Amino acid sequence: MLKTKEKSKVIEAFQTHEKDTGSSAVQVAVLTEEITKLTSHLKKNPKDNHSRRGLLGMVAKRKRLMDYLAKHEPRRYANVIKKLGLKK
Repeated sequence: MLKTKEKSKVIEAFQTHEKDTGSSAVQVAVLTEEITKLTSHLKKNPKDNHSRRGLLGMVAKRKRLMDYLAKHEPRRYANVIKKLGLKK
């Protein structure tokens, strides 16, 4: 779970206008941060299967959002991939 300040920094970096908190790019960025934190947690706690299941759900949701971005907004998709350092 991201802290409020961390989440707001991520949102500011990816929003298109002042009140943009739910666009696909913002959601992908927030999910990526949460995935990163949860991955480090699972490295320390390898038997935490409940968190592992949550991680898999987050990864699947991020993939769906990325597919949507690639189909509907290819330029924004490329920017998000570049900023987050994700694979295509």
